[in-house]
Amino acid sequence: MTYEEFLELVDNADRIPDGLTVHQEALWYDRRGDWQRAHDLIDHLDDRTSARVHAYLHRVEGDMWNARYWYSRAGESPFSGSLDEEWVALVRRLV
Repeated sequence: MTYEEFLELVDNADRIPDGLTVHQEALWYDRRGDWQRAHDLIDHLDDRTSARVHAYLHRVEGDMWNARYWYSRAGESPFSGSLDEEWVALVRRLV
């Protein structure tokens, strides 16, 4: 799947498409305005990719202390661009 194909799914699918990873699902729900569902999908996972998405979601929430914790768990520095830029970077990484 390409970034453009993922965007098409976010913009036009009535329900979450089959075959997405849990990380892609979280970003799909976040972009569709369902932060809580996105967070619930990854909240209990402890791999680095989940930690990275988790960091982004807490940044969306405005909880920078928690976001910094999850960036650290992912082994990465906090993202310095906008939330939209971070979402795009994550999707590009995960497709």
